[in-house]
Amino acid sequence: MLTIYFAGAISGGRADVAHYRRVVDALAEDGHRVLAGAVASEGVTAHGEPLDPGAIFTRDLGWIEEADVLVAEVSVPSTGVGYEIAAARHRFGIPVVALWRAGPTKRCSAMVAGDAGVELIEYDDAAEMLARLRAKLAKYVADEQGLRACQTSTPA
Repeated sequence: MLTIYFAGAISGGRADVAHYRRVVDALAEDGHRVLAGAVASEGVTAHGEPLDPGAIFTRDLGWIEEADVLVAEVSVPSTGVGYEIAAARHRFGIPVVALWRAGPTKRCSAMVAGDAGVELIEYDDAAEMLARLRAKLAKYVADEQGLRACQTSTPA
C-alpha cells in the first residue's frame, strides 16, 4: 500500500474538515498510510495548530518527502496547500492528485488545473470522487526505489 500525504485548507477555512476526515478515513481503511496532520482534525480551527510555524513547516515537508503520493483537496483555496503541491511536484518529484468541487470557488485554480503533472478530479458527489481517487491510486505501487506507475502487459 501507499504512503499518502493528504493536504487541505486550515488557515483558508475549516468548512470542509468533516469531508477531509471522511477522505482520510476511507484511504486508511483501504490500507494506505495517510499523513494528514492537523488538516483532518476537527479540533483544529482556522488559527491552526498551537505549534511554532517553523516546526509545522519542517514536519510537513518531512511528511511530503516520505510520501509516495500527495492527495490535495483544493476546493477551499489555501496558500499552504498550493505550497505543498509545488513542493511535492518540483522538490520531491512525487505524484499529485487534486480534488476539486464547485462551491467555495467558481473554478479550480489555473495553477492546479493547468499543471499537466497534477491529476485533477473534478466532482460533485463525494462517493463518486472516492471511487475515482481509488482508481488513480491503484495505478501506483511503492517499491524501494520510489513510486512508479504499474506496468501491464498483454500477451502477444
